[in-house]
Amino acid sequence: MEHDSQTTWEFNGSFYQPSAFLMMGIPGLEALHHWISIPFCALYFMALLGNCMILVIIKKTRSLHKPMYYLLSMLAVTDLGLALCTLPTTLGIFWFNIRRIAFDACLTQMSFIHMLSLIESSVLLAMAFDRFIAISYPLRYQSILTKTTVIKIGLAIILRSVLSFLPVPFLLKRLTYCKKNELSHSFCFHADIMKLACADIKVNLFYGMIILLSTVGMDFFFIALSYILIIKTVIGLVTKDECLKTLNTCVSHICAVLIFFTPMIGLSIIYRFGKNIPPLVNTLVAYTYLIIPPALNPIIYSIKSSHMRGAFLRALRRKS
Repeated sequence: MEHDSQTTWEFNGSFYQPSAFLMMGIPGLEALHHWISIPFCALYFMALLGNCMILVIIKKTRSLHKPMYYLLSMLAVTDLGLALCTLPTTLGIFWFNIRRIAFDACLTQMSFIHMLSLIESSVLLAMAFDRFIAISYPLRYQSILTKTTVIKIGLAIILRSVLSFLPVPFLLKRLTYCKKNELSHSFCFHADIMKLACADIKVNLFYGMIILLSTVGMDFFFIALSYILIIKTVIGLVTKDECLKTLNTCVSHICAVLIFFTPMIGLSIIYRFGKNIPPLVNTLVAYTYLIIPPALNPIIYSIKSSHMRGAFLRALRRKS
């Protein structure tokens, strides 16, 4: 990644490929990038510190060595990865106006962003399954979700995400690109790179849609199904207090699902149907999708989980 400069092009017959792309900060607000970087720094700091604290607390607190918190650890690691993927290029633009990113480096960043997003979607589905088993089959919870089972779920999630997205960088490298090389964000997205191509991108569009529907779409469907079954179980409880207490265990997860899937769906709609939407809206939705969930998830789980809150306070007392 280097300062904005003349971009060279690799030529091979009729095949053109940029040596680099030019990233963009917040369109129309370039003069304010230094000031805008302050809330972004705060969000990145919250994401890194909060998720690291969750991992340390879960590791050191034996009472939290349960399936629910193992899955929360997976979510925290994924959120750390997402924050670290976008931090260098985003702050590089805001602080130093470093816009240039090499073609292969851009594909690498894109791959990590999308694979980690698929992992987060799958982890949220696994957490919904955890809540369903805990509420609907409490006596069988420990026998169904053993530590070995959780590890297998984690490995399956990683394998599914990597294999699903693995062909995408190769599909992008085969394309011929136009001489316009300016991206819409301070990080690399599949759809953003793809629209710069001068070649036929039907294969890329089709494969991208298949990935979206078979992973994120399917995850969201089964999360919704899990909560329909949870509500069905809760309705059968005797007292109103039992119903509220049971549903309260799901609040953190519901918030995490909403802050992740809402901007993701919004961004997908913008790229496919929002040709006349202002660039600023596109940029803000993309930042919301990639930066807000990693920053807010630790806060949501720390506030709503009494076990996490108690462990955190005990850790603070030990240090003091």
